[in-house]
Amino acid sequence: MPKSRTPYPAEFRQQIVELVRAGRTPEELAKEFEPTAQTIHNWVKQADRDAGRRHDGPTSAEQEELRRLCRENKRLREEREILAKAAAWFARETDNIPPTSSGSSK
Repeated sequence: MPKSRTPYPAEFRQQIVELVRAGRTPEELAKEFEPTAQTIHNWVKQADRDAGRRHDGPTSAEQEELRRLCRENKRLREEREILAKAAAWFARETDNIPPTSSGSSK
């Protein structure tokens, strides 16, 4: 498994993107700085999406919103599961199964 590293600071990424836009190639910058040329290409693409120059993927804001919604969805599923288990436990403890709302009498 490859080592993971902390993300590069936003200011650093922006400076690298500006150097590419000023005429430097990602390959040149990769030799001079730590990120790979592919990483630099990805940063430039994402900066173009964020600026509205590209429409082939989500913007950074859209990606962050998606991550937030996924976290919220996970939390809500966990809460629902906990509540279902608690309801089942209370039903067993009280020996009281709630009547169905079908209106049929037995």
